[in-house]
Amino acid sequence: MFGDLERSRIISYSAAFIGLIALGSWISLPVGNIPFTLQTLFVLLAGIIMHRYGAIPVLLYCILGVLGLPLFHNGMAGVGVLLGPSGGYLVGFIFAALITGLAYEHESRLIRIGGIALATAVVYLFGVAWLMYSLHLGFIPAITIGVLPFIPGDAIKATAAYLIGQRLP
Repeated sequence: MFGDLERSRIISYSAAFIGLIALGSWISLPVGNIPFTLQTLFVLLAGIIMHRYGAIPVLLYCILGVLGLPLFHNGMAGVGVLLGPSGGYLVGFIFAALITGLAYEHESRLIRIGGIALATAVVYLFGVAWLMYSLHLGFIPAITIGVLPFIPGDAIKATAAYLIGQRLP
């Protein structure tokens, strides 16, 4: 490992993004069963900065939270959070970081914007699917409580992530 700068970069960025995603989870507004947090911003930024390896800190964030570290929204922890109404969104974060990272391996602005949009849609897909299962909701009620209230904020976070990503090398 000594002298492997790429591995060192991945480890240090992973630690930083675990901390940033956890910090983003504390900045939350309650919206029914699912809180509005800044986690998505940092998940997208992990993909933007680390490319495909951006999924690593998000996966580790979820694992550490399940193991009991108070990393989830408002200091919650444990497998109960993953099995609760917001669990699908947390799992979706892993795939969102991967999709964003793969998109940012291309130079095309259109692919990058499309990757961020697809990543956000994937978070919604996992979140809605889990809401339907965990709360025994139909598709329309799950969309109504699990997507519609979050679209404006997620659009702002996605735009912010894209603009921040343009400023970084």
